[in-house]
Amino acid sequence: MRLSFALGLALTLAALGAALISLVWTPYDVTALSIADKLQPPSPVHWLGTDHFGRDIGAMLMAGARTSIAVALVAVGIGMGIGVPLGLLAAANGGLVDEVVMRGNDLVFAFPSLVIAILITAVFGPSAVNAIIAIGIFNIPVFARVTRGGALGLWPLDFIRAAEVIGKGPARISVEHILPNIANLLIVQGTIQFSLGILAEAGLSYVGLGAQPPTPSWGRMLAEAQTMVSLAPHVAIFPGLAIVLTVLGLNLLGDGLRDRLDPRLRGRA
Repeated sequence: MRLSFALGLALTLAALGAALISLVWTPYDVTALSIADKLQPPSPVHWLGTDHFGRDIGAMLMAGARTSIAVALVAVGIGMGIGVPLGLLAAANGGLVDEVVMRGNDLVFAFPSLVIAILITAVFGPSAVNAIIAIGIFNIPVFARVTRGGALGLWPLDFIRAAEVIGKGPARISVEHILPNIANLLIVQGTIQFSLGILAEAGLSYVGLGAQPPTPSWGRMLAEAQTMVSLAPHVAIFPGLAIVLTVLGLNLLGDGLRDRLDPRLRGRA
């Protein structure tokens, strides 16, 4: 398990490092077209080759990592920022409040992120911001359910009863006692949703609902390469590998964090 955690951490840091470096430097300008250099195979000049516009694929992948990670990170932030308070509220109050929150979650779950994105882009047009909103909305019930489930297991415990005896209200108990004790669940779930967010962003960009040109995106790189797979397979292989390795790294990292943060599994990590 330690090896898989180390591998996941290395792959995740590699993706994050590429995204951060692309903020200040890429080996080639990702907006510069060079038709004379189009579809070149990997070489010492262009390590990963060029696409149908002559753009360096390595530089595009670095800039695309920035887009994918930013969209997924903000979307997870939206999900946690709204879903966690809703889950704490439902667990603390129960009854009608719990029922309203959970039925609202069920309603959102009935619409996958792609459907939500289609609805949003039909009104406001396709963009990275709208992709963030769509993925973020889909993340809200996920974090609400995880938070509620973890909190419900803590409310009957003695230390919560002691906090009630000394006069602490449900809101204060939720923030001071419940939330710190379920932080491990939220961290692991956040890692998982981060990887799913990258997949969702790639899928939305693939169908034209995500980041728009000239902003690089791994999903759109795959969409643009689908007609050239037989002619220049590297154009599709490298974006696909970037998505697979990043998602794999985040999943391995999430599994490793779960084993380290869960006392029942810590001895096996």
